[in-house]
Amino acid sequence: MRIFAMSDLHLSEASGKPMDVFGPRWEHHTEKMKKNWDETLKEDDVMIISGDVSWGLKLEEAMPDLQWIHERPGRKYITRGNHDLWWSSLTKMNSLYEDITFIQNGCAVAGDTVICGTRGWMLKQNNTEWTEHDEKIYRREQIRMKMALDAAQASGASRMILSLHYPPTDYHGSDTAFTEIIEQYDVDCVLYGHLHGEEAARHAFNGRKNNIRYRLMSSDYLGFFPRLIFG
Repeated sequence: MRIFAMSDLHLSEASGKPMDVFGPRWEHHTEKMKKNWDETLKEDDVMIISGDVSWGLKLEEAMPDLQWIHERPGRKYITRGNHDLWWSSLTKMNSLYEDITFIQNGCAVAGDTVICGTRGWMLKQNNTEWTEHDEKIYRREQIRMKMALDAAQASGASRMILSLHYPPTDYHGSDTAFTEIIEQYDVDCVLYGHLHGEEAARHAFNGRKNNIRYRLMSSDYLGFFPRLIFG
């Protein structure tokens, strides 16, 4: 079993929302992802998707996009992004497909690896537009991250992957409330998305911080190729 990841698929099978308004790199991106995914993964592989799966506003609107994911090879594990407004109850979503597991503030075990996750939030450092609303979500997401990591630790799996949507640190790899929590656990790898285009190159931290590996998985940053995390 190999473990791959890619986030921010931004599928729009039902809505037909064009992504090339975000630049020529996004032209025909669904076709690119399909080809690369189908040629790279096998049925016994794992794909982790760190949010922003579908532009659908309701679950029924997102179903064609989830069906698209279902038709790709591998076992899929999905955490929520800020644009996943269609997200419903875990019980309902996890009854849809046997090969797709939705994770929210918890974990799932795949072989000797446990995958846990939550959405995360913007970073407070140097944010001049920070509001009371941001502070409330920021604190709530710290609690949810700890819940997910507690569940993962209790699973007894030998390897732990944390899937977030928002970056948990800045491009310097600075200490944040999120990294302080992460470092209390035996996390092997942190995956995140949300950053796109030139912003990804400017603000993404890809590297090791206190022996924990952090990796940006936004699909456009990866050239719409699934990235191998563990082979």
